[in-house]
Amino acid sequence: MHALLLTHGTRGDVQPFLALALALGAAGHTATVVGPQSYAPLASGYGVPYRPVDDGPNALMDDPGMKGVMETGLRGLRGAAHTAALLREITPRLRQVYADMAAAVDPGADVVVHIPGMPGGHIAEHLGVPAVPVALQPSWVPTRAFPAPGVPWPERAPGALNPLTYRLAALALRGQRRVAEELRLDLGLAPRPGRHDPLLRPDGAHATVLHAFSRHVMPADARYPAWVRTTGFWATPADLGWEPPAELEEFLSAGEPPVFVGFSSLPTADPATTGRVVTAAVRRVGTRAIVAAGHGGIDATDLGDDVLVIDRAPHERLFPRCSVIVHHAGAGTTGAAAAAGRPQVVCPFWGDQPFWAERAHRAGAAPAPLNGRRLTEHALAQALTDALTDPGIAARAAELGRRVRTEDGVGTATQILEEAVR
Repeated sequence: MHALLLTHGTRGDVQPFLALALALGAAGHTATVVGPQSYAPLASGYGVPYRPVDDGPNALMDDPGMKGVMETGLRGLRGAAHTAALLREITPRLRQVYADMAAAVDPGADVVVHIPGMPGGHIAEHLGVPAVPVALQPSWVPTRAFPAPGVPWPERAPGALNPLTYRLAALALRGQRRVAEELRLDLGLAPRPGRHDPLLRPDGAHATVLHAFSRHVMPADARYPAWVRTTGFWATPADLGWEPPAELEEFLSAGEPPVFVGFSSLPTADPATTGRVVTAAVRRVGTRAIVAAGHGGIDATDLGDDVLVIDRAPHERLFPRCSVIVHHAGAGTTGAAAAAGRPQVVCPFWGDQPFWAERAHRAGAAPAPLNGRRLTEHALAQALTDALTDPGIAARAAELGRRVRTEDGVGTATQILEEAVR
């Protein structure tokens, strides 16, 4: 079996597909990942065949309109207006991404695996093979249990209205229809009902949908239909060849496990202020910390012996050696923190992050979420104190870790793809 894997966005949107490609290879199959040019070196490091798309480092995510995300978090009426404007602004860049993905098509592919925002269904239809959409967050298949993550919606709206939010999530793809129609014309595809619904096959039946996250962090009453398969988080194998730099290893070994603080590739609105808040809160609590600067999300200065700043390190290797994990609640980082079995402090900014933050809290592995865009020294210090001293949080985090580690997300996904192709 040869799989064509289509994705775009941040590292959290790309790395799960690299993990799936590695699992497919281990099972005797082949896979090619098509994604942003900026993550080609990451794929190369894992030895995954990768075809870069778009005409810049990350043409969609680097659009100037994305800066407004830090101001609104895409929440409320202002966030909804910003979302609509952003979709209009990125249309020319999206056209380039779609064209590049179509050009990267491998005629020998047996299945196309894709995130809903990419033209996987159209390309699979052109090739005459199954398309399998992947949800990295539960924003596509309706449920009454919760509103669609990332959709601006009143927090106290009746649960009976929750299914409507998934229609709003689907509306986000309407802005891509013109670009998709252009692509279908180029591919020689005739119009048909439901052609823009990534959850439907060309024959009108439901496609198999892969939920690339753990059922152990989801509400028990989600009640998804049989065509939705929740596999567990898609994590790359632990980098056993990675050794901590001497400075990091010395810091880890110098005392009690430190707190980890990092917001991944997410740029905060004011990195310098975020850095001051983090270091002040850590010192107020009286603990040590490792701060991952990432892509400028945290600018930590005025450091002493109790705070070490690093660029990044493999989460699966570093998190188990930390006492508490402070993060932005992206899906991938939430999965890594859960698997580590450590207490968390979650500071969501936008999109689906508030959902994952709430799920970590509901699982008992974290205090109540903080607002990442309005983080204060007092609030962060209090949350750190709770996470460090509450034995209940520690016990529930450890139990969640045991459950998440029993799942083989990419292994299960590989078996499902084999079934789909058969």
